[in-house]
Amino acid sequence: MALNDKRALITGGTSGMGSAVALAMAEKGASVIITGRDEARGASTVEKIRARGHDAQFIAADFSEMSEVQRVADAADEIDVLVNAAGFAARGMTADTDEAAFDGLFQINVKAPFFLVAALAPKIAARGGGSIINVSTMVAAYGQLGMGAYGASRAAIELLTKAWAAEYGPQNVRVNAVAPGPTLTPSVEPMLELANEFAKSLPLGRVAAVDELSDVITFLATPAASYITGAVIPVDGGRRAI
Repeated sequence: MALNDKRALITGGTSGMGSAVALAMAEKGASVIITGRDEARGASTVEKIRARGHDAQFIAADFSEMSEVQRVADAADEIDVLVNAAGFAARGMTADTDEAAFDGLFQINVKAPFFLVAALAPKIAARGGGSIINVSTMVAAYGQLGMGAYGASRAAIELLTKAWAAEYGPQNVRVNAVAPGPTLTPSVEPMLELANEFAKSLPLGRVAAVDELSDVITFLATPAASYITGAVIPVDGGRRAI
């Protein structure tokens, strides 16, 4: 389960899920690089990781600009693990979703990780192989009112996960995804009452703690998951069982 001597890039690693993944991988021995738009949060996350005796650095980047995606790829080219955790959710009925909002979702959730993988997967392969983990959502697997555009963007990343697994598997690069359900992150806290109410319909009946997700992502990066690729792992409290 160790990640000793491995370098991991976690996009969206300045808060919430991405921050938890960065800390979990650092605790397993990885040297971590995190990206995000907020320099203050980036510095705080790095300080927290370093305070525990681990190596971490921050690259400020806004993935709404493709030049920023390329800059990150250039700065973090010697990595063994890539976690595409950057992304955002937006509710909206189809008729109320304008082109700018639609394009923004697909830019961050699909286009940015697509070209980051295009730039970095060959370099991971050249280092002997490694792991790429994409963050999806449970609403990529079923229709939910007001989540059409967002769910579609995450469904796209799940399909890309499978395509990349087929493409890069022969080069010893494993590609998997996790599909979380309601998880207690800073973005969920303002609507925690709604999340708790929804979670009652799940077999486990509760919202997930963020480390319940970060532990699964970290596992997929370790040698313990060496024969897993092309998988979409639901971490959704049992939603896919009902």
